[in-house]
Amino acid sequence: MLTKIAKRVNRTSIRAFSTSCWGGVEGAPADPILGLNEAFKKDTHPNKQLLGMGAYRTDEGKPLILPAVHKAAQIILDKKMDHEYAPIDGQASYQEKCATLAFGEGSSIVSDNRYTACQGISGTGSIRLFFDFMHKFFPNKSAKVWVPTPTWPTHKGIANAAGLDWAEYRYYDSNKRVFDVNGMLEDLDKAPAEQIILLHTCAHNPTGCDPTQDDWKQIFEVCKRKGHFCAFDNAYQGFASGDLDKDSFSLRHFAHNYDRVAVLQSFAKNFGLYGERAGCVHFVTSDAAESQRVSSRIKQIARPTYSSPPIHGARLVDVVLGDKDLTASWHQSLVDMSSRMNSMRIGFREKLESLGSTHDWSHITTQIGMFAYTGITTKQVNQLKDEKHIYMTGDGRISIAGLNTGNLDYVSEAFHNVTKHGPLGTD
Repeated sequence: MLTKIAKRVNRTSIRAFSTSCWGGVEGAPADPILGLNEAFKKDTHPNKQLLGMGAYRTDEGKPLILPAVHKAAQIILDKKMDHEYAPIDGQASYQEKCATLAFGEGSSIVSDNRYTACQGISGTGSIRLFFDFMHKFFPNKSAKVWVPTPTWPTHKGIANAAGLDWAEYRYYDSNKRVFDVNGMLEDLDKAPAEQIILLHTCAHNPTGCDPTQDDWKQIFEVCKRKGHFCAFDNAYQGFASGDLDKDSFSLRHFAHNYDRVAVLQSFAKNFGLYGERAGCVHFVTSDAAESQRVSSRIKQIARPTYSSPPIHGARLVDVVLGDKDLTASWHQSLVDMSSRMNSMRIGFREKLESLGSTHDWSHITTQIGMFAYTGITTKQVNQLKDEKHIYMTGDGRISIAGLNTGNLDYVSEAFHNVTKHGPLGTD
């Protein structure tokens, strides 16, 4: 009898565990940006163009290793630097140079140690560290993360992953194709007090529309009066205009007049260190003692997440910013890259106008940074992909860095052809 029962139990167990453990897992949709790259790679058309990826390209359409970075890599080899673990929060010299770059030479925030810094895994990792910290320690437990509409889609995903809800504030006027300062001010003012406000330091992604310095001052006054905590996604400092100080006006104005500020730093774009994942998260504090306490808690979050950060990209930044000549070379690269992108903006607009387009394309040249928010519809985006093999995100955002003298005519003609018989998405 016991033998028969054992056999029945054994057969039942086999049936129960014969189904795959992951049989019920549904596939995730393709990433709206990285998925473009995969589709582009599979396309065999000779004239295919990738305008969706946020990575700088030369006029020959090639990735660029900045001269200063190349020399820094050689210095690292010549000095036979080791591959030992970095501290949980990264090397102290790297942290200080990152802070000086963000807050400015001679900043009292840095000299008085009124900040804490932790090396993050580029911008995305720095944002995740920040959100995890805020979820655990920000006093207002009902606070939401307020993001501009539109924004980089992953902002929302990271907030959700960290256990935070998000809300949106108005940012872009799609009818006029300009920054909506009044809408933003009204929404931040009407939001409950002590919210977490995510701001783009410069070169807003995806619109390329930035507030003026006077706009930033008004935004600051509202945020300070409401007690909001302001976090600056600082992915394009120096890369937007070629001027590090000009591009950092917003975060410096806030940080030197208010201590509810964090900076989420990335060196993917302005150093070309996309795959090296070098970044840093900074919190402004009231004094050095508070900095130590905050630092201990950030490290407590980082330790079980990735233990210690990757060392090579941070070391490249550290070497460049620690050498006067390499720093000067880097500054020139920022001017060169931003100037090339600006020339492509002008060229794109002029080509469209010369083809007889009746649309107003002036927004292409008033926007700034890596991206242009063209205003074309999702239908027109798909038409460009299907008929001309031009890849971009569904909202009509293109990477200006993907344009060059070799493809400008082809792209401009394609845009003209899909828009000449009808309005743009916001006409």
